[in-house]
Amino acid sequence: MTELQPGDAAPDFTLTDAAGTSVTLSGRDRSTVVYFYPKAATPGCTTEACDFRDNLASLRGAGYDVIGISPDSADEIAAFARDEHLTFPLLSDPDSAVAKAYGAWGEKEIGGKTVTGILRSTFVIGPEGAIEVAQYRVDATGHVARLRRELGIDA
Repeated sequence: MTELQPGDAAPDFTLTDAAGTSVTLSGRDRSTVVYFYPKAATPGCTTEACDFRDNLASLRGAGYDVIGISPDSADEIAAFARDEHLTFPLLSDPDSAVAKAYGAWGEKEIGGKTVTGILRSTFVIGPEGAIEVAQYRVDATGHVARLRRELGIDA
């Protein structure tokens, strides 16, 4: 997969959320943090999602919306959002087509085995549709704090 770089046009998408409502990237008047995570309710994905939840007010206050995307079904993301009190959209990308378009798909090592799947990745997309930040293979722990620093958002 080709990795996106700052200045590249963000691939547009329309995916459904846990309630079956379509969410489209294009046409937003604010910057959007789009992050890809491998599997709802797993330890790393829960850490990352709760970190975004806990920092959502400051991100929104600085002009950023947050969207999480995984290959999970609507039922799985609904349960994850409910259990973790997540108040930002989680979208279902069942065939990982959007993840692949962003380069957030590839080989990774889990438990000593090489597998192909979602690469934990985060993108900041400006209101004009250009990639402002592209981060691949991020570590879930402390990720949002590092992103906030890169965006110049005070704690």
